[in-house]
Amino acid sequence: MKGSTTHLSLALALWIAGACQAATVTVRPGDDLAAAVRAARPGDTVEVQRGQYRANLLIDKPLTLRGIDRPTVSGGLQGDTIRVTAPDVVIDGLIVRDSGDSLKDQNAGIYLYPGAHRAVVRGCDLTYNLFGLWIEKADEVLIEHNRITGKRDYASSQRGNGVQLYNTQRARILNNDISFVRDALYVDVSHNALFQGNKLHHSRYGTHYMNSYHNLWEDNDSYYNRGGLALMEVRDQVVRGNRAWGNSDHGIMLRTLQDSVIENNVVAGNNRGFFIYDVEYIRLNGNLVVDNTVGVHLAAGSKNNEVEGNDFIGNREQVRYVGARDEPWGTRRGNHWSNYLGWDRDGDGVGDVPYEANDMVDRLTWRHPGVKLLLASPAVQALRLVAQQFPVLRVPSVVDPRPRMQPGNNDWSEWRGKHFPGQ
Repeated sequence: MKGSTTHLSLALALWIAGACQAATVTVRPGDDLAAAVRAARPGDTVEVQRGQYRANLLIDKPLTLRGIDRPTVSGGLQGDTIRVTAPDVVIDGLIVRDSGDSLKDQNAGIYLYPGAHRAVVRGCDLTYNLFGLWIEKADEVLIEHNRITGKRDYASSQRGNGVQLYNTQRARILNNDISFVRDALYVDVSHNALFQGNKLHHSRYGTHYMNSYHNLWEDNDSYYNRGGLALMEVRDQVVRGNRAWGNSDHGIMLRTLQDSVIENNVVAGNNRGFFIYDVEYIRLNGNLVVDNTVGVHLAAGSKNNEVEGNDFIGNREQVRYVGARDEPWGTRRGNHWSNYLGWDRDGDGVGDVPYEANDMVDRLTWRHPGVKLLLASPAVQALRLVAQQFPVLRVPSVVDPRPRMQPGNNDWSEWRGKHFPGQ
């Protein structure tokens, strides 16, 4: 009997301890939100009712900060509006605004400090902050369904980024809408991350990758930026099913990239669809490159790549390539080129003569843009014909030995005319 009583007392004590660790604290307009967060115990939920709260919060213990009917927390244009230094913190349903504007101190709407592992920021509006979210040495964070906008009245170079990841592992950045910042997503030394379903627009770069490996970029829209997606100094990336359109410079930049897969993306209405520089051992397959000024700008010894099953349609220049030797694309399945002038006598869907992307006239127009004024003249057309007939005048080009007669993407026409406003 005594043993049973002891076990019952112990179970009751554990239940009471658990209940104490999971209390819900309600904060109403006029209450001191910062004091409520300081007084909360690890594991508590702090529910913030609709209203305006002026606070610079420090969350240094695991807890949930939940907004009811979208309350506003303003940092008063000083420091970080919310600073998180503990693991297992959830921030849900708040409007977080008015951080300071010190680029040196990296002021942010929400700053996840080193050790803030497994943080969740969900369903928040982060507005008029220098950096929306700064995430530093915090692993396994989940950032989803947030709307992030920067300080629109600042010059682009004086703004922070929408979400900045530095030295993180296994982050998940899902279904966010990010705009009017310097770079919507800035990723540096951050690995094994998932970026999915985000809308990135009206910024310098939709996303800017540096020195980051084993990441998946999927089903995102990057539009009306200077550059859509920039992958630089990285390897082991998968970039698939994204849409980069209407950007004033490039849709997707691949710079110093190895061992990656770039597949089934739509790149439309940009100045340069793909800008590929110093890239080796990648698979560039199944992409739709349509209605760009330059479909692909290929430079700096980019070779040993598999380029198959892409559709190059209606680009003013399909490929701009300067190299010392031909670059073979489409050696197995071929690509579709809307300006291919060959024929398919046996009806197998593959052109009977190879496609060559550039000739001597193209090279002249790149070096001397004024030549474009004469492109329709008989003299320039004769020069093209002479270059085709006399190999001594031929210039190295991207060559597709198996050009496909029909595009693989039947909806390509829907992506015409999606240019940067004013261009």
